[in-house]
Amino acid sequence: MKKLSLIILLNIFALNYQFSGKENKYSLEDKTIKVRDQNTEETRIQVALLLDTSSSMDGLIEQAKSCLWNIINTLTTLKYNGKTPVIEIALYEYGNSNLSEASKYIRQITPLTTDLDLLSETLFALKTNGGYEYCGAVINEAVKKLDWGNNPSDMKLIYIAGNEPFNQGNISYIEAISDALKKDIYVNTIHCGGYEEGIRGFWKEGADKGKGKYFTIDYNQKIKYIETPYDFRIQECNEKLNSTYIGYGKEGAAKQTNQIIQDRNALNISSSNYADRIVTKSKTVYKNDSWDLVDRVKEDEKAISKINKEDLPNELQNKTQQELKELVKEKIKQREEIQKEITELSQKREEYIDQEMKKTGEDIQEDLGNAINSSIIAFAKEKGYSLENK
Repeated sequence: MKKLSLIILLNIFALNYQFSGKENKYSLEDKTIKVRDQNTEETRIQVALLLDTSSSMDGLIEQAKSCLWNIINTLTTLKYNGKTPVIEIALYEYGNSNLSEASKYIRQITPLTTDLDLLSETLFALKTNGGYEYCGAVINEAVKKLDWGNNPSDMKLIYIAGNEPFNQGNISYIEAISDALKKDIYVNTIHCGGYEEGIRGFWKEGADKGKGKYFTIDYNQKIKYIETPYDFRIQECNEKLNSTYIGYGKEGAAKQTNQIIQDRNALNISSSNYADRIVTKSKTVYKNDSWDLVDRVKEDEKAISKINKEDLPNELQNKTQQELKELVKEKIKQREEIQKEITELSQKREEYIDQEMKKTGEDIQEDLGNAINSSIIAFAKEKGYSLENK
């Protein structure tokens, strides 16, 4: 009953929320994608997900939706020299007949970006159809078109998932993977099917040549969740957390509404998946300074003096700069308190999940999320990263 009430609340808020006197429109065609600043020397973890969206891959896409936030939370546990790296994720689809033959049935959905709500939005918009799956071609696209970092401490990973033979198409996967290694990008393969079938289809060879990991998954298997006594309390924190955001700029209102919509998408998968998303929102990786005034001021203390009044919500346009500073200062304080509470609840939640898994004695599922998470941790250790608790 509580879950139903929350869904209704989220739907009402998402549909009705708008700043007075302003349109609240946002579409993928108009999206502003936040990409990295090439002048920074920060260590980066860069992950490109290449997903087969041919007609047989509905189960794979559902698994991707179900494990997105858990994967991101795994990435946030990694430190390099005691610092949290910048996390950037790119998303490609391939093998979809709705795409053009000229594109080799490949589409870059997002570049390497820190905009996690956009990543969620585009992932949930994926549809499957038809099938011409060219693994070499999509790896080649990701290697050449994405803005990969040059810092020796960067961790750069490609994960390609699908079920057709790996050697299809006129672009050699061997050459594409060789180009990836020249940029210190490791290529991991996830075959949606049996282990031996994947070997015959060159999926293991692709991983071996890419210095990556080879996995097989049951892509039609539903993700198993362990609900905990802390999930609903985390959800309550999220409602308070969302109230600390102040949209600004031409996309502020739409982006703030999209934040609520992505909450609802996560919740519609499961309460556990929703809790994973909220935990992500409590961390520094979830940063929205391009549209949220609170995050913008945390990045730049002088931001308020640089923003035009007409870029603020109507109800804030008549406030003085000092009044705005006081408002943002209070929102920062509230957000930090809520995020701290979510972190504490998350630790208890993880302990509960670990205990329940030990009780059941079940093997770890062979799914997309566990494949990616296990390999991320293995690569991180090889690269000299340290691992903290979620």
